[in-house]
Amino acid sequence: MNDNELLSWLEKAKLGDESAFQLVYQATHQDVYRTVAFLVYNKQDIEDIVNEVYMSMWRAFQTYDPNRPFRVWLHGITVRLVQDWKRKTWRRIRLFERNRRMTCEHFDWTDKAVLQFEMQHELFSLVRQLSYKLRVVVILRYFHDYALEEIADILQIPVGTVKSRHHLAMKELRKRIEMTGGDAYVH
Repeated sequence: MNDNELLSWLEKAKLGDESAFQLVYQATHQDVYRTVAFLVYNKQDIEDIVNEVYMSMWRAFQTYDPNRPFRVWLHGITVRLVQDWKRKTWRRIRLFERNRRMTCEHFDWTDKAVLQFEMQHELFSLVRQLSYKLRVVVILRYFHDYALEEIADILQIPVGTVKSRHHLAMKELRKRIEMTGGDAYVH
């Protein structure tokens, strides 16, 4: 369902119609889940963040401008919540650093059914190795096909910063492909 088809349901959801909200949820859930899964490794955290995205969306409906693409707005909420989660996690990790060193945690990527197609690509593992700031630009650009200006809007950073991160990410991916001797092509 595209943004234009969602507009009437969004208006109803803004007025408190729970069934309209449920329809918006169903139309966007898989997309939001995959975006979070690309940015976060722990399955439980992914599910918690996705739930928080929809609670935040429900609370923020009154601020949504229907002249702006809905999915850009929703991905903005998603990325900000992932960034908040990463900050909170970093604080927790620092507090429990000694315990973490003693136990070896294994991060389960996510449900194989959700990411099965993406995991088949050679570039997928390379994208996962990028820093968060580079990875989020690559995911928004190539997974969601956002223009650089839209990515700047979602991340609330200057377009020049997005271009710089995009360039650096592509350079890093090319370097890693050369190192692995892979045949994948990054343009």
